Amino acid sequence: MLTSLDTISRFSRRNVSIWWTMAFQAGIINAGGFIACQRFVTHTTGFATYIGNEFAHGNIHAALGMAAVPTFFLAGATTSGYFVDRRIASHKNPLYSLMFGIIALAMLIVSFGGNAGFFGAFSEPLLMARDYFLLAILCLSAGLQNGTITSAAGSVVRTTHLTGITTDLGLGIVRAHSTQYSDEVRKNEHRANWMRVGIIGFFIFGSTIGAFCFYRFGYLGFLGPAAISATLALLSLNYQLRASKRASLLTQRNRGLKGIS
Repeated sequence: MLTSLDTISRFSRRNVSIWWTMAFQAGIINAGGFIACQRFVTHTTGFATYIGNEFAHGNIHAALGMAAVPTFFLAGATTSGYFVDRRIASHKNPLYSLMFGIIALAMLIVSFGGNAGFFGAFSEPLLMARDYFLLAILCLSAGLQNGTITSAAGSVVRTTHLTGITTDLGLGIVRAHSTQYSDEVRKNEHRANWMRVGIIGFFIFGSTIGAFCFYRFGYLGFLGPAAISATLALLSLNYQLRASKRASLLTQRNRGLKGIS
Protein backbone atom coordinates (compact mmCIF):
# COMPACT_ATOMS: atom_id res chain seq x y z
CA MET A 1 0.00 0.00 0.00
CA LEU A 2 2.74 2.45 0.97
CA THR A 3 6.40 2.31 0.04
CA SER A 4 9.57 3.73 1.55
CA LEU A 5 11.13 4.70 -1.80
CA ASP A 6 13.01 7.97 -1.62
CA THR A 7 12.74 9.17 -5.22
CA ILE A 8 9.65 11.10 -6.28
CA SER A 9 9.77 9.70 -9.81
CA ARG A 10 9.45 6.19 -8.44
CA PHE A 11 6.29 6.90 -6.46
CA SER A 12 3.32 5.04 -7.88
CA ARG A 13 0.04 6.73 -8.71
CA ARG A 14 -1.52 4.71 -5.91
CA ASN A 15 0.89 6.15 -3.35
CA VAL A 16 0.49 9.72 -4.61
CA SER A 17 -3.28 9.31 -4.32
CA ILE A 18 -2.74 8.32 -0.69
CA TRP A 19 -0.63 11.45 -0.06
CA TRP A 20 -3.42 13.57 -1.52
CA THR A 21 -6.06 11.75 0.53
CA MET A 22 -4.11 12.34 3.72
CA ALA A 23 -3.65 16.02 2.86
CA PHE A 24 -7.42 16.22 2.36
CA GLN A 25 -7.92 14.62 5.77
CA ALA A 26 -5.39 16.96 7.40
CA GLY A 27 -7.29 19.93 5.98
CA ILE A 28 -10.51 18.65 7.56
CA ILE A 29 -8.88 18.07 10.95
CA ASN A 30 -7.16 21.46 10.93
CA ALA A 31 -10.43 23.20 10.06
CA GLY A 32 -12.20 21.25 12.80
CA GLY A 33 -9.65 22.22 15.44
CA PHE A 34 -9.79 25.87 14.43
CA ILE A 35 -13.59 26.04 14.40
CA ALA A 36 -13.95 23.98 17.60
CA CYS A 37 -11.59 26.02 19.80
CA GLN A 38 -9.99 28.74 17.65
CA ARG A 39 -6.60 27.01 17.23
CA PHE A 40 -4.87 25.42 14.24
CA VAL A 41 -3.98 21.82 14.97
CA THR A 42 -0.86 21.30 12.84
CA HIS A 43 0.65 24.76 13.21
CA THR A 44 3.40 24.02 15.74
CA THR A 45 5.04 27.38 15.04
CA GLY A 46 1.80 29.06 16.03
CA PHE A 47 1.71 27.15 19.31
CA ALA A 48 5.21 28.41 20.12
CA THR A 49 4.00 31.96 19.47
CA TYR A 50 0.96 31.45 21.71
CA ILE A 51 3.21 30.10 24.48
CA GLY A 52 5.46 33.16 24.33
CA ASN A 53 2.49 35.49 24.27
CA GLU A 54 0.91 33.88 27.33
CA PHE A 55 4.19 34.04 29.26
CA ALA A 56 4.55 37.70 28.32
CA HIS A 57 1.11 38.42 29.80
CA GLY A 58 1.92 36.49 32.96
CA ASN A 59 -0.57 33.72 32.18
CA ILE A 60 1.69 30.93 33.38
CA HIS A 61 -0.97 28.21 33.56
CA ALA A 62 -2.26 29.04 30.08
CA ALA A 63 1.31 29.03 28.72
CA LEU A 64 2.08 25.65 30.27
CA GLY A 65 -1.22 24.25 29.01
CA MET A 66 -0.46 25.50 25.52
CA ALA A 67 3.08 24.09 25.74
CA ALA A 68 1.69 20.64 26.54
CA VAL A 69 -0.36 20.50 23.35
CA PRO A 70 2.44 20.35 20.71
CA THR A 71 4.18 17.67 22.75
CA PHE A 72 1.35 15.39 21.66
CA PHE A 73 2.24 16.13 18.04
CA LEU A 74 5.78 15.08 18.96
CA ALA A 75 4.41 11.97 20.69
CA GLY A 76 2.47 11.04 17.57
CA ALA A 77 5.51 11.50 15.34
CA THR A 78 7.63 9.48 17.77
CA THR A 79 5.09 6.66 17.82
CA SER A 80 5.02 6.51 14.03
CA GLY A 81 8.82 6.53 14.07
CA TYR A 82 8.82 3.42 16.24
CA PHE A 83 6.17 1.46 14.34
CA VAL A 84 6.95 2.67 10.81
CA ASP A 85 10.35 4.30 10.29
CA ARG A 86 12.28 1.94 12.60
CA ARG A 87 10.70 -1.10 10.99
CA ILE A 88 11.51 0.19 7.49
CA ALA A 89 15.16 0.61 8.56
CA SER A 90 15.11 -2.95 9.93
CA HIS A 91 13.61 -4.30 6.67
CA LYS A 92 10.40 -5.28 8.44
CA ASN A 93 6.81 -4.57 7.44
CA PRO A 94 5.88 -1.06 8.68
CA LEU A 95 2.65 -1.06 10.67
CA TYR A 96 0.73 1.49 8.62
CA SER A 97 -2.58 -0.16 9.48
CA LEU A 98 -1.91 0.35 13.20
CA MET A 99 -1.12 4.05 12.73
CA PHE A 100 -4.22 4.69 10.62
CA GLY A 101 -6.28 2.67 13.09
CA ILE A 102 -5.15 4.83 16.01
CA ILE A 103 -6.00 7.98 14.06
CA ALA A 104 -9.45 6.61 13.26
CA LEU A 105 -10.01 5.76 16.94
CA ALA A 106 -8.90 9.24 18.02
CA MET A 107 -11.32 10.84 15.56
CA LEU A 108 -14.16 8.66 16.85
CA ILE A 109 -13.35 9.69 20.43
CA VAL A 110 -13.40 13.37 19.47
CA SER A 111 -16.57 12.99 17.41
CA PHE A 112 -18.73 11.04 19.83
CA GLY A 113 -17.13 12.46 22.97
CA GLY A 114 -17.65 15.99 21.72
CA ASN A 115 -21.20 15.27 20.65
CA ALA A 116 -21.88 13.94 24.15
CA GLY A 117 -20.63 17.20 25.68
CA PHE A 118 -17.30 15.92 26.98
CA PHE A 119 -15.37 18.73 25.25
CA GLY A 120 -17.93 21.42 25.90
CA ALA A 121 -19.81 23.50 23.37
CA PHE A 122 -18.50 23.37 19.84
CA SER A 123 -16.69 26.57 18.79
CA GLU A 124 -16.23 27.84 22.35
CA PRO A 125 -13.07 29.87 23.13
CA LEU A 126 -9.98 28.00 24.33
CA LEU A 127 -10.45 28.50 28.05
CA MET A 128 -10.78 25.18 29.86
CA ALA A 129 -8.69 22.05 30.37
CA ARG A 130 -11.11 20.06 28.19
CA ASP A 131 -10.27 22.33 25.27
CA TYR A 132 -6.57 21.59 25.67
CA PHE A 133 -7.40 17.89 25.85
CA LEU A 134 -9.28 18.16 22.58
CA LEU A 135 -6.33 19.91 20.93
CA ALA A 136 -3.97 17.28 22.35
CA ILE A 137 -5.92 14.44 20.73
CA LEU A 138 -6.04 16.25 17.39
CA CYS A 139 -2.32 17.08 17.55
CA LEU A 140 -1.50 13.45 18.41
CA SER A 141 -3.42 12.35 15.32
CA ALA A 142 -1.67 14.92 13.15
CA GLY A 143 1.73 13.84 14.47
CA LEU A 144 0.93 10.19 13.76
CA GLN A 145 -0.14 11.01 10.21
CA ASN A 146 2.78 13.29 9.45
CA GLY A 147 5.34 10.87 10.86
CA THR A 148 3.83 7.93 9.00
CA ILE A 149 3.69 9.64 5.62
CA THR A 150 7.13 11.21 6.07
CA SER A 151 8.65 7.79 6.77
CA ALA A 152 6.78 6.11 3.94
CA ALA A 153 7.84 8.78 1.46
CA GLY A 154 11.50 8.84 2.40
CA SER A 155 11.23 12.23 4.18
CA VAL A 156 10.21 14.12 1.03
CA VAL A 157 6.45 14.31 1.61
CA ARG A 158 4.51 15.86 4.46
CA THR A 159 0.75 16.19 4.44
CA THR A 160 -0.36 17.96 7.63
CA HIS A 161 1.09 21.42 6.98
CA LEU A 162 1.96 23.43 3.89
CA THR A 163 5.03 25.53 4.77
CA GLY A 164 7.59 22.88 3.85
CA ILE A 165 5.74 21.60 0.80
CA THR A 166 5.26 25.15 -0.51
CA THR A 167 8.98 25.82 -0.08
CA ASP A 168 9.75 22.59 -1.94
CA LEU A 169 7.37 23.65 -4.71
CA GLY A 170 9.12 26.99 -5.11
CA LEU A 171 12.52 25.32 -5.34
CA GLY A 172 11.11 22.62 -7.59
CA ILE A 173 9.73 25.14 -10.08
CA VAL A 174 13.19 26.60 -10.55
CA ARG A 175 14.85 23.19 -10.81
CA ALA A 176 12.27 21.94 -13.32
CA HIS A 177 12.87 24.87 -15.68
CA SER A 178 16.60 25.52 -15.28
CA THR A 179 19.00 24.15 -17.86
CA GLN A 180 21.73 24.00 -15.21
CA TYR A 181 20.14 20.78 -13.99
CA SER A 182 20.22 17.47 -15.83
CA ASP A 183 17.23 16.22 -17.81
CA GLU A 184 16.62 13.54 -15.20
CA VAL A 185 16.56 16.05 -12.34
CA ARG A 186 14.19 18.33 -14.23
CA LYS A 187 11.91 15.41 -15.08
CA ASN A 188 11.84 14.28 -11.44
CA GLU A 189 11.14 17.79 -10.19
CA HIS A 190 8.37 18.28 -12.74
CA ARG A 191 6.60 15.16 -11.45
CA ALA A 192 7.31 16.18 -7.86
CA ASN A 193 5.80 19.61 -8.44
CA TRP A 194 2.51 18.13 -9.58
CA MET A 195 2.47 16.00 -6.44
CA ARG A 196 3.16 19.09 -4.30
CA VAL A 197 0.47 21.13 -6.03
CA GLY A 198 -1.94 18.24 -5.39
CA ILE A 199 -1.11 18.15 -1.68
CA ILE A 200 -1.67 21.90 -1.33
CA GLY A 201 -4.90 21.74 -3.33
CA PHE A 202 -6.32 18.78 -1.44
CA PHE A 203 -5.44 20.36 1.91
CA ILE A 204 -7.39 23.47 0.94
CA PHE A 205 -10.20 21.33 -0.45
CA GLY A 206 -10.34 19.35 2.80
CA SER A 207 -10.41 22.56 4.84
CA THR A 208 -13.29 23.85 2.73
CA ILE A 209 -15.35 20.67 2.93
CA GLY A 210 -14.49 20.35 6.61
CA ALA A 211 -15.67 23.88 7.38
CA PHE A 212 -19.05 23.19 5.75
CA CYS A 213 -19.41 19.95 7.73
CA PHE A 214 -18.29 21.37 11.08
CA TYR A 215 -20.51 24.43 10.89
CA ARG A 216 -23.46 22.15 10.21
CA PHE A 217 -22.72 19.02 12.26
CA GLY A 218 -20.31 20.22 14.97
CA TYR A 219 -18.14 17.48 16.46
CA LEU A 220 -19.73 14.85 14.23
CA GLY A 221 -17.74 16.38 11.37
CA PHE A 222 -14.76 14.41 12.67
CA LEU A 223 -16.48 11.24 11.49
CA GLY A 224 -15.16 12.08 8.01
CA PRO A 225 -11.47 11.76 8.96
CA ALA A 226 -12.36 8.69 11.05
CA ALA A 227 -13.85 7.02 7.98
CA ILE A 228 -10.85 7.93 5.81
CA SER A 229 -8.31 6.61 8.32
CA ALA A 230 -10.32 3.45 8.99
CA THR A 231 -10.51 2.76 5.25
CA LEU A 232 -6.76 3.24 4.82
CA ALA A 233 -6.11 1.02 7.85
CA LEU A 234 -8.18 -1.79 6.35
CA LEU A 235 -6.62 -1.38 2.91
CA SER A 236 -3.12 -1.39 4.39
CA LEU A 237 -3.86 -4.45 6.50
CA ASN A 238 -5.32 -6.28 3.52
CA TYR A 239 -2.29 -5.40 1.39
CA GLN A 240 0.14 -6.61 4.05
CA LEU A 241 -1.76 -9.86 4.59
CA ARG A 242 -1.80 -10.53 0.86
CA ALA A 243 1.90 -9.72 0.58
CA SER A 244 2.70 -12.05 3.49
CA LYS A 245 0.64 -14.80 1.89
CA ARG A 246 2.42 -14.40 -1.44
CA ALA A 247 5.81 -14.49 0.32
CA SER A 248 4.79 -17.64 2.20
CA LEU A 249 3.64 -19.38 -0.98
CA LEU A 250 6.86 -18.39 -2.74
CA THR A 251 8.93 -19.80 0.13
CA GLN A 252 6.99 -23.07 0.06
CA ARG A 253 7.43 -23.26 -3.71
CA ASN A 254 11.18 -22.71 -3.47
CA ARG A 255 11.46 -25.38 -0.79
CA GLY A 256 9.50 -27.77 -2.99
CA LEU A 257 11.83 -27.10 -5.93
CA LYS A 258 14.87 -27.72 -3.75
CA GLY A 259 13.35 -30.98 -2.56
CA ILE A 260 12.82 -32.15 -6.13
CA SER A 261 16.37 -31.28 -7.14
